[in-house]
Amino acid sequence: MTDTHAGVVGKLSTLDRFLPVWIAAAMVAGLLAGRWIPGLNTALSAVQVDGISLPIALGLLVMMYPVLAKVRYDRLGTVTADRRLLWPSLVLNWLIGPALMFALAWLLLPDLPEYRTGLIIVGLARCIAMVVIWNDLACGDREAAAVLVALNSVFQVIAFGLLGWFYLSVLPGRLGLPQADLAVSGWQIAKSVLIFLGIPLVAGYLTRRLGERAKGRAWYETRFLPRFGPAALYGLLFTIMVLFALQGEQITARPLDVVRIAVPLLVYFGLMWAGSYAFGRAVGLSYERTTTLAFTAAGNNFELAIAVAIATFGATSGQALAGVVGPLIEVPVLVTLVYVSLALRRRFTPARVEVTP
Repeated sequence: MTDTHAGVVGKLSTLDRFLPVWIAAAMVAGLLAGRWIPGLNTALSAVQVDGISLPIALGLLVMMYPVLAKVRYDRLGTVTADRRLLWPSLVLNWLIGPALMFALAWLLLPDLPEYRTGLIIVGLARCIAMVVIWNDLACGDREAAAVLVALNSVFQVIAFGLLGWFYLSVLPGRLGLPQADLAVSGWQIAKSVLIFLGIPLVAGYLTRRLGERAKGRAWYETRFLPRFGPAALYGLLFTIMVLFALQGEQITARPLDVVRIAVPLLVYFGLMWAGSYAFGRAVGLSYERTTTLAFTAAGNNFELAIAVAIATFGATSGQALAGVVGPLIEVPVLVTLVYVSLALRRRFTPARVEVTP
């Protein structure tokens, strides 16, 4: 471990420092609970929000709210003016990401059409939720993350259905490959954005405005946020445990299928993160914004992908399983990349820092 990495990690709380341990424990606990507790899957799925289990929906909201309350909204203008960040983010998320997942799905799953289609749907759903956690843990630019997530949410409403039609029907047809249909409405996507981004964003903005107005920024950032912030990680651990509990039986019953789905996902997350990180470094972005660019490009909106797969193909379909495996692979991979990012921080000189995390 480098001195810089050790210094950063040494400043973390016990919860942050041992996060991989807690995440692994949440995964194991979820798998065991889903496998051994009769009726748990049915109980967790009994109430849903936009096609997502209510406990998962609540976990996502609790996870995002504290992070968005940390954003300094009066600094967003410095992000929107940075074209070196905005345009590459749009290209990576809406051109390169879906194309890469399409290529990997066909190259590595040519004999499994249901899983292949599910992975393509995952590639189309750009991240608007968990990415704020990974970015925050890696000391990325919170304001940049808020802007890029909002930008992705707008493009998601506009482009998701169109890109689904292109990558599942038009492009395979042109290449002489089997085609698939995707039945998804713009309103369904808009609801997902409004619920999983809109609610915590408004809550975070109001919390900061009201807190600073009542007690001042110094109190808000030195007294309130240190006590309130850990709720985000509790929400993350709860979400992971419930997610694994819901799919524990299916995952343990079909381990070889899970491995086949996991391989293209591992390649995808690695290539998207590394390529985006290298690009940010090459164009002279600060560590904070390079990190934000990499994580927003590598993450995916699993709640939307799962909801679309279930609504179109059914809860027990291979497409839905592929959507579920997505976050199960994404979580440990991106946690690992948080530590890789922190280790690479020493390569950035202080003179290139644009925003204090």
